[in-house]
Amino acid sequence: MRIILAACAATLATAAIGIAFAPAPAAPAPAGRIITVHMKDMGADGAMVFEPGFVKANVGDTIRFVPQNAMHNAETITSILPAGVAPSAGAMGKQFDLKLTAAGLYGIKCKPHFAMGMVALIQAGKGPSPNLAAAKTVSLPPFAKKRMAAYLAKAS
Repeated sequence: MRIILAACAATLATAAIGIAFAPAPAAPAPAGRIITVHMKDMGADGAMVFEPGFVKANVGDTIRFVPQNAMHNAETITSILPAGVAPSAGAMGKQFDLKLTAAGLYGIKCKPHFAMGMVALIQAGKGPSPNLAAAKTVSLPPFAKKRMAAYLAKAS
């Protein structure tokens, strides 16, 4: 009871002389990680690959696609994106940063090597991914479909 009365008296005293205390500002949201994915002519999984080809990340992270040479790009696969995420594409031979803004699966392709199976899959969030079932039904070129199926098997 004495503590409450003392707190009330302090509040009245500071109000009487015009002093106000503002609450402490909220801590800023932690910055997301930057995860690097390399675009390669030859890698552990064969020709024309993203390494790693499957990435689990958090919403707020950035996936940085780095080309081995000027013949690669990274761009989203429009039919494998979380709801509300707009498609985006990097320029040929240039680094491309993809900010993960929503939970779900992000399909990635190298446009000139898509038919050769140059695809990647990013899972943002802990899962289950809201677009996993839809991603499994997307029509892709045969080599891309085979590689993507292996990545989808790792997703939750």
